[in-house]
Amino acid sequence: MRCRLSVVFLSLLGVLPSLALAYQAEPPREALQVLRVDRYADDANAGTLRWAITTANQAPGRYRIEIAAVGDAPYVIRPATPLPEILGPVQIIGAPWASEGRYVAIDGSAYVTGSGTDACPGAEPGQSGTNVRTTTLPGLVLRDTRGVELAGLEVRNFCIGVLLNRASHSDIHDNRIVANKGGAGIMLTGDDGSGQSTATTTVHNRIVRNTFLDNGDGLELTRGAAWNLVADNLFQSTPANPEPSQGIEILWGNDNTVVRNRFIDYSDGLQINWGNRNYIAANTFTGNSIGVSVTGSDNVVDGNTLTGNGIGIAVRPQPVSAPNRFSGNQIYANGLPIARCEAGGACAKGQPRGAIVFGVPGLEHARFVGSRGRGVENDPAKRARICSSAGEADCQPAPNLGQAAPVLQAVQGTGNARVLQGVFQGPPGQRYQVEVFGNRALHGREAERLLGSVEAVTDAQGRGHFTLALPTTGEAAEVATLTATATSAQGATSPLSAPLSLR
Repeated sequence: MRCRLSVVFLSLLGVLPSLALAYQAEPPREALQVLRVDRYADDANAGTLRWAITTANQAPGRYRIEIAAVGDAPYVIRPATPLPEILGPVQIIGAPWASEGRYVAIDGSAYVTGSGTDACPGAEPGQSGTNVRTTTLPGLVLRDTRGVELAGLEVRNFCIGVLLNRASHSDIHDNRIVANKGGAGIMLTGDDGSGQSTATTTVHNRIVRNTFLDNGDGLELTRGAAWNLVADNLFQSTPANPEPSQGIEILWGNDNTVVRNRFIDYSDGLQINWGNRNYIAANTFTGNSIGVSVTGSDNVVDGNTLTGNGIGIAVRPQPVSAPNRFSGNQIYANGLPIARCEAGGACAKGQPRGAIVFGVPGLEHARFVGSRGRGVENDPAKRARICSSAGEADCQPAPNLGQAAPVLQAVQGTGNARVLQGVFQGPPGQRYQVEVFGNRALHGREAERLLGSVEAVTDAQGRGHFTLALPTTGEAAEVATLTATATSAQGATSPLSAPLSLR
């Protein structure tokens, strides 16, 4: 045995030098050459932004563009015509942001003219504004490229502030994106030019620490946009926004991560339209008609705070019912009559509101009330119907595989030994995760705080039983009612149960 260890040790001595060579640090890269923008006029002469982009495009990977503070703040560049598309790798940095905390504005008002959203035409004649397919009149364009970094800029008054069209591995951070009235403040899209998706073209981009203010849609991840990170941004709409639609719209976008953002006063804070496997976590949604609106499959909405909205989480029907998971969210003080419905929201007469609502109509449904986009066909006969009962034909079934809510039966015991008992229904022999929530209000029906979770398996008749010991200290001691959800092994979460009073 001792001999064998000696052989192994000697072998490692021979291997280690080669391992060291294999894992040695990457050789240092050449320093980027700086192109300094110190003239705010819009011409092709040296020192202008147009000159800097044109020069950098001739040798991608060589340059860093720094836009200096010129004169007194505010610092504003107003292009008279569209700027050249940007070819990466390249950095475009507003220098005053690091030294003064001020942004250099790139303002599109000199050539995006007209009244409100009508100034921003869609791809189809007669359509305009947000919520129609468009890539028109953008400010900064990243198309068929990669490795572009934008920071310290305020991009405002375009139809699309920043357009990433089939662009990857770019980093858009620490900017202000303001009052772009067409497609979005920032649009990430794999659009092939004809409205079709392209896969693997709009991937691995980072959108972090930006402020989005009064854009129609704050940000879009559409038509194949995948594996992108959106983190630590503020998405906010005010009464000055003529078309407050979505903070983020995900349309046919998959595997994106949206974490630690704030969404305030939109029709939908975040809307997923037939996107799959997107991860929405640790965000805050306030003042929206709908906090999160979901179709698609295998999306996860986890650990978010949704308060002061019309609906916290709205689950829309779709042609084929599919599972989506909602777990660990803090949902309270919703149910407000927020009638903001620009391609989203909840404005249908008699629409149920509250924490988690299934069967909410979207703009694809005949029952939707609100704008579907300026100039979009609005014939109810061409819209989908939502099934009102099982077995109906030519209608869309209940979402989330029709998973029913659990039933909370009773709490046994007193003091520190209280145990909740409940039941739920599902396919036979299936594992479920039951999450139990507590609410402080005497008639609370939402999911204010997660008290605990438990696994249970359905029997041969599809009936599951569960028990959960209730915490009694700290905030849990203030709980007046209990609610619960059941999530199947497929990842389909139910609506909340009817509340069970503890007082």
